[in-house]
Amino acid sequence: MNLYFRLIWLMLWRNRQAKKIGFLDTSRISYRALPLDCDINMHLTNSRYPAFMDLARTHMIAEMGLMQKFLKLKWLPIVNASEFTFFRDIKPMEKFEIETRIVGWDEKYFYIEQRFVTARGLHCIMHVRGVFICKGKQVPITDLVATAGYEGPTPAMPPELVKWKEFLQVKKDQNLAPKLSLAS
Repeated sequence: MNLYFRLIWLMLWRNRQAKKIGFLDTSRISYRALPLDCDINMHLTNSRYPAFMDLARTHMIAEMGLMQKFLKLKWLPIVNASEFTFFRDIKPMEKFEIETRIVGWDEKYFYIEQRFVTARGLHCIMHVRGVFICKGKQVPITDLVATAGYEGPTPAMPPELVKWKEFLQVKKDQNLAPKLSLAS
């Protein structure tokens, strides 16, 4: 329930007060790990990370000045894949910051890196691959980049994302390939 309150607070207040950033700049938003965000191990529970990531990506879109444009165009963001690497836990009542940035795109997807950081250092790094859809169809990446007003070169994909992208393709190929019948 507290994530709904955070979403309402984000939409009604924080996004209106958001500083403006460029399309490839890093967005930052701070939160505190409340007791209801924590599990019996007395740290931020793993299920909260994706929810906080959603809020941070929403905030990034607002900081880029794209929220109203995307809402008007009825573009909806969809996560296609994500991966997490946890380094250390976030304790109850500890303040943390989520750093979010677009790290690249290809012909179909955009890629975002998100980091959870406290005064103690990096706690978790995540990568998200996604698209925007409108009326059930994918918005072309070229349209997304043009609507954002970005005219620079496509950034080079970080090596770990190149490997992750290859892994996702292998996973897709192996799981969507026709299966041989056991009776044959």
